[in-house]
Amino acid sequence: MTPLANTPESTTTSTPARTTLADPDTPFAVVDAHTVRRNIARLKDRADRLGVTLRPHVKTAKSLGIAALLHSGTPCPVTVSTLAEAEAFADGGYPDVTYAVGIDPHKLPRVIALLRRGVALRILLDSAEQASLVAEASRRAGIPLPTQIEIDCDGHRGGLEPGDPALLAIGRVLHEAGCLDGVLTHAGESYFAHTAEEQRLAAKNERDAAVAAAERLRGAGLPVNIVSVGSTPTAHAADDLTGVTELRAGNYVFFDLVMAGLGVCRVEDIALSVVVTVIGHRPEHGWIMTDGGWMAMSRDRGTAVQPQDQGYGLVTDLAGNLVPGLVMTAASQEHGTLTARDGADLPHLPVGTRLRILPNHACATAAQHRGYHVVDGTQPADPAPAIEAFWERVTGW
Repeated sequence: MTPLANTPESTTTSTPARTTLADPDTPFAVVDAHTVRRNIARLKDRADRLGVTLRPHVKTAKSLGIAALLHSGTPCPVTVSTLAEAEAFADGGYPDVTYAVGIDPHKLPRVIALLRRGVALRILLDSAEQASLVAEASRRAGIPLPTQIEIDCDGHRGGLEPGDPALLAIGRVLHEAGCLDGVLTHAGESYFAHTAEEQRLAAKNERDAAVAAAERLRGAGLPVNIVSVGSTPTAHAADDLTGVTELRAGNYVFFDLVMAGLGVCRVEDIALSVVVTVIGHRPEHGWIMTDGGWMAMSRDRGTAVQPQDQGYGLVTDLAGNLVPGLVMTAASQEHGTLTARDGADLPHLPVGTRLRILPNHACATAAQHRGYHVVDGTQPADPAPAIEAFWERVTGW
């Protein structure tokens, strides 16, 4: 394993080498750096084969330490979901950033401040009103605000359909202000694509929508530099990205039980977990109680719509080995309830036993914590893995 001290944050927030997962107060988040590296390499290889730039979405980990693993410490193009992330990653030496949430005009001064610092920051919009405000702000500031038009390929959360008459009007407003940069889409419905073929078709639809929008703009004499697509399921299912320039995904660095339920990854590919402690037993109900409730795991129940409902998470021992049949099935604010299923026996776990819970939704669970205790998963036999570093997360908006 490459020494974790080489990452940006661990040089100032490293943890003594003898500290293990048996030491910090629970609950706390753990990241297996070995698994993260393996997940990163898998998608990077795929993007290389498809001939597109990979622009990872850092909204999942929100950590400079994790991001340093993406390209062996060399800053790469990134996607963010908040301007706080954009600012933190700019401070960390990342000069190429896409802010992939529809722009709020009130935030434009922060966008302009980053551009003046030399950060290539792209923003996103899907309405004529936003386009006019961006064009006006660009003229006042005397600098172009690189802007992508969001395309709706399936989820209808935001964006324009490729054939929408407003697409060309918006493109002209941005182009006249020197701001038109490209198009971007996200296949949000791919998170409900339960087979490999459904995911492949979602990836094809995502590509087709983005490329069609780009071709309409170009046909009207408007320049389109970037054609950006991506979600974790489609990024791993795409087999042809002709016409696309870049691929985005974020969840893949950690993966989670939703992705495992879709078949995008295996359970052993999940790099994020939460360490909890057994604090009691209710044998009359078949419950084991822990100190990790929804404040530690989030309320996300994304696997409830999948063939195998994983409750609030699967349970492993401290070394990361699954405890057969044990599931976190209920949560209150600071209490987690573990029960046995599928005919499994409820294991004997005394008060004080430490366990790890694998999350349904890595983004939501990570957001409950201020940072990650980092371990090296290449030593699975270790009953209490050593903590190599602590990496802080970016918070706020």
